[in-house]
Amino acid sequence: MMMKKVRITVMRKACYEDLMAKYENPIEDACTVEEGQVFIADGWRRPEGLCESAWETMSPFVMGLAHGAEDFYEGWMKNPRSAMISCNDGFRPVSFLLETMEEDAT
Repeated sequence: MMMKKVRITVMRKACYEDLMAKYENPIEDACTVEEGQVFIADGWRRPEGLCESAWETMSPFVMGLAHGAEDFYEGWMKNPRSAMISCNDGFRPVSFLLETMEEDAT
C-alpha cells in the first residue's frame, strides 16, 4: 500500500501568560503558526515551516495515518482516519488536527 499524505491543520493556540511570567525565560522567537494554517506531510518529512518540537510530538501519529492506521485509542475520534494532537509547549500549546488524505505521498 502506498503512503498517503496527511493534512495538519492548526486548530487552536493557547497562551498561558501567568505561567510564562513565573517560569519561562524570555524568548525571542515564540511559536509563529496561526489558527487555520495548513501543512501537508508527505510521508516521513516534516513540512516546511512546522516547528520541530511539534513535529516530534505528532510524527508517530502522522506516520501511522500515512500508512493506513485508523481508530487510534478505540473510537477516540469521530473520523477514525484522524487525530487531534497538541505540541509539547506547556506555555503556548497548539492543537493540530491530523487527517489522512486520499492523495498518495511521493
